[in-house]
Amino acid sequence: MKIKKSDDALSELFKKVRRVEIKSKHVSRQLFSGEYHSAFKGKGMSFAEVRPYQYGDDIRFIEWNVTARYREPYVKVFEEERELTIILMIDMSRSDIFGTVKMTKRELVTELSAVLAISANTNNDKVGAIFFTYKIERFVPARKGRSHVLRIIRELIDFEPESKGTDIAGALDFISMAVKRKSIVFLISDFLDLNYEKELGMAARKHDLIGVHIYDQAEMDLPDAGLVLVKNPETGDTNWMDTSSTRTKAAYKAAFIRKKRYFEQAFQKTGADSMEVRTDQPYLPVLHELFKKRG
Repeated sequence: MKIKKSDDALSELFKKVRRVEIKSKHVSRQLFSGEYHSAFKGKGMSFAEVRPYQYGDDIRFIEWNVTARYREPYVKVFEEERELTIILMIDMSRSDIFGTVKMTKRELVTELSAVLAISANTNNDKVGAIFFTYKIERFVPARKGRSHVLRIIRELIDFEPESKGTDIAGALDFISMAVKRKSIVFLISDFLDLNYEKELGMAARKHDLIGVHIYDQAEMDLPDAGLVLVKNPETGDTNWMDTSSTRTKAAYKAAFIRKKRYFEQAFQKTGADSMEVRTDQPYLPVLHELFKKRG
């Protein structure tokens, strides 16, 4: 049974949503004016109007009916069909609560997703969200408007998943079946999962897919803290770990690198774009570089 929030809790939630919106809107306006438009292309070109022929115009676009009527050459003018659909496909598994320096992975995911959602709304595009763990937790269909974007931000801040684990393959399979229209899909996860390359290829053939790998440096380089009791947030398992052991550090790092390389190779093979963002480093330059490369 879901417990109803108190007025104080709701007030604090709205304040958090507003803070995230203000920060994300500033980032979107300052860094991505024009870049978002050039990074994500529209569906194609559509006829807009006719105008008198000018020197250098392509004769293939002459509008013969209008030309005959007015006895001077006119050409067709086309414009890009701009409206896009952006889907934020967000891993909400328990491992996202981890973070050792500036912020947790969940906080970084929230800010990054908010920037993308606000950028889409500013450019009059639809935006939707899929929250997944070991199952599809919630599907927010794509719509336009500030209130819709604020709903997505509120969900990101306040959402409590039912499941703890991660199934990236299942989430990719879902979007291939459930979202019929070709969309720009940001798959945002810490990618602590394997065996999703087949589903990734299928989704990338249907959608314009971009992988966003979120991780904390301590997930790769184990801090030297002696003998500590560690808990796996996705399984709930606890174990004692000697973080001073060279062998333990090497095994820990090797496990992380194996999943990181799988992510890199899977996206490279399918031709989908990807980016990596650390919790202790600014995400804006990385996002800026992705937009610039696509543009």
